[in-house]
Amino acid sequence: MDTRQTLLNRLNAIVAQLLAVYHDLPDPNATVYELWTAKDLLAHLTFWHESFARNVDDLAHGRTPSPLKGRLRDLNQHGVDMMSHLTLAKALARFDAAHATIRANILNPALTMIPYRKGSREYTVEEHLDIVDDHINQHLRDVCKVLKSS
Repeated sequence: MDTRQTLLNRLNAIVAQLLAVYHDLPDPNATVYELWTAKDLLAHLTFWHESFARNVDDLAHGRTPSPLKGRLRDLNQHGVDMMSHLTLAKALARFDAAHATIRANILNPALTMIPYRKGSREYTVEEHLDIVDDHINQHLRDVCKVLKSS
């Protein structure tokens, strides 16, 4: 497995790509998945990135984290629904702020295991960074495919 710093660098790069694509997004209402637009997808990613940031910040500061609770499908839709009122710019700002919190805390050696959601196993920092990078990368590829086809 790659080092924490290497994984963070990789995550930073995909986050920079995501932010760049979304800053220049011609149509946030373009359908990416059957029920989700590009804007919905950003809400989904922001919801999970904020959860990751809260858990990391809590752990780095000696607080007990409060991971999300619920079925994955329900949590995914809840995240989209609760951010549907945000402008694209506000959602991007929240995503960027969450990522800044992650960057500020993820290299803390006190972090060993990070919760994902209640009822799920915890992940090492390295596993979690890898999973988050893959998650963002997958959705970003799907957004880019839609942009190329329009």
